Amino acid sequence: MIKEILLLGNYDLYRKSSPVEEKDIDLIKQTISNLHDTLIDFRKKYNAGRAIAAPQIGVFKRLIYMYIDEPLIFINPILTFPNKEMMEVMDDCMSFPDLLVKVKRFKNCTVTYKDMNFKENSIKFEGDLSELIQHEYDHLDGILATMRAIDSKSFYFKNSV
Repeated sequence: MIKEILLLGNYDLYRKSSPVEEKDIDLIKQTISNLHDTLIDFRKKYNAGRAIAAPQIGVFKRLIYMYIDEPLIFINPILTFPNKEMMEVMDDCMSFPDLLVKVKRFKNCTVTYKDMNFKENSIKFEGDLSELIQHEYDHLDGILATMRAIDSKSFYFKNSV
């Protein structure tokens, strides 16, 4: 089911999400389906969107849904950074679809997470995928890209870039 995406200014976007417990797995299956449907709908409207975090649809659990070549579900993800190499990127967000924000992100990261069987996995990301998972992870802690802007002049409307 397509859900409404919480937009910039909605106080709930700043809430910290709670961990998913193993007993919640059956309950979050519907949330994952909703995340998928909402992401696909956003892609049709904006020709963008590779991942979405549960808090963006009002579910305050530590859950990220990524769909690039195939769906990836990150339950209770933890990020680590193998080095301090940073990159500047223009970050966008489904919660503010017409805005870009210049931020700094780690160029590489490792995500340790639980899968749908609640087994621990890890994936290494670099470049734009590293930026993407950091962005979605921030949503789990109630942090928006606007809060990570490099400076007060780092905001751009998409149609002006």
